[in-house]
Amino acid sequence: MKFFSKKSTKKPTRLFFATDLHGSERTFRKFVNAGKFYEANVIVMGGDIQGKLLIPIIKESNGHYRATLQGRVEHMSTQEELSALTGRLDTLGFYHQVMEEDEFRAISADQKAVDKLFHEKARQKLSSWVDLAEERLNGTGIRCFVTGGNDDEWDVISAIKREGTKSLIACENEMVMVDEDHSMISIGISTPTPWKTPREVSEEELAKMIEEIAAKVPDMQKAIFNFHDPPKDSTLDTCPMLDWTKDPPTQIVQGGQPVMHGAGSSSVRAAIEKYRPMLSLHGHIHESQSVARIGRTTCINPGSEYGEGILRGCLVNFVDGEIVGYQMTSG
Repeated sequence: MKFFSKKSTKKPTRLFFATDLHGSERTFRKFVNAGKFYEANVIVMGGDIQGKLLIPIIKESNGHYRATLQGRVEHMSTQEELSALTGRLDTLGFYHQVMEEDEFRAISADQKAVDKLFHEKARQKLSSWVDLAEERLNGTGIRCFVTGGNDDEWDVISAIKREGTKSLIACENEMVMVDEDHSMISIGISTPTPWKTPREVSEEELAKMIEEIAAKVPDMQKAIFNFHDPPKDSTLDTCPMLDWTKDPPTQIVQGGQPVMHGAGSSSVRAAIEKYRPMLSLHGHIHESQSVARIGRTTCINPGSEYGEGILRGCLVNFVDGEIVGYQMTSG
């Protein structure tokens, strides 16, 4: 926990930042409620909001159900047991579809049908999240900014960009004002990963994207960078080094210990060093919860434990282009 005091005639803006929810229903609901709970004016979701798996739930001829979850076959004979399973799947960020045995076999044999169903379920989930945010935040004055990440596919995250929303703002590749004085630019795309995720570009391409959007910022002294990829070698990006030649990639071990390295982006770091924004918000590396300073810029990665239904976040207070306090949260 770290708070400072600074004399100002203006009331500080309080921003709550979280990231990498990967489809977890429980965690998103906590995020939407965080503004009121922490008395924040602004809440920001920093990317990787799409889930990763679709779990088919097979309705058997005897009226019972079965599903394979994390390598284990689950059997359910009652609606209560089925509801308990779907609740677990919602927390884990997995989509689900109940289907007859014949339908399951037909879809399983057709990869295009599998992909289509996955995208439909993912878009439905995000659309329901927009509805939830609009309902919960209506009349509160809390503004909710949401962007995608490298794991989010374009056709899925387009579901969050809806005309007429009053509280939820889809802000990827945009310059937005979070209050009267402070602006924010957002980029969800990352540099290459061993997992070959849907939205990756080279360092050179990412640098170009940053330059183009940075040109829209009216005052860098009062700017926020909301970039999913963290700056390289900043403590916000520390994770085990992986052998990309293996499928799936495996940890590189030396002397019985995993080799750790900074997996962030050099172009993101270069942009922070060049433009010196007030604040930069990042995610991507779930296990690397950290706050760091790069020059005058306070850089934050709150980490992620979405699969446990835990919302990790960070509260940041700022006024007149200065950070006056920050605090990591978990709950």
